[in-house]
Amino acid sequence: MPEPITGRCLCGAIHYACGPLLYPLTLCHCRSCRRASGAHALGWLTVAATDLRYTQGQPVEFESSRGRHRAFCGHCGSPLTYRSDARPAEIDVTLGTLDRPGRLAPVDHIWMEDAPGWDQPGDGLPRYPRGRHA
Repeated sequence: MPEPITGRCLCGAIHYACGPLLYPLTLCHCRSCRRASGAHALGWLTVAATDLRYTQGQPVEFESSRGRHRAFCGHCGSPLTYRSDARPAEIDVTLGTLDRPGRLAPVDHIWMEDAPGWDQPGDGLPRYPRGRHA
């Protein structure tokens, strides 16, 4: 059995374990992720919703836009997850909260049509105007 993927928020109030991955990791540049994170892009991994468990604490969740839900630590504000009513069996987890972030790497950039003009990644990874399959 592969080692579980683990992570936590900045203050340590919330810890989680998840896996296995459903898709390769991605960096999202959409407006919503930028505003939720305060960064130019937000890295995500995706697992089955039933394969994410909180081992300490519980996040606060809100509907960031119709049918889209984001969870964060109610103490320190770290963004933790994203889920969509359109994909109820899946949940996305922020890469920045991983305990071992060097273990996994994004393979592409999504929602580049929303990226500011100065946000032009030079890492050679594929870039998609919207999602991978849009």
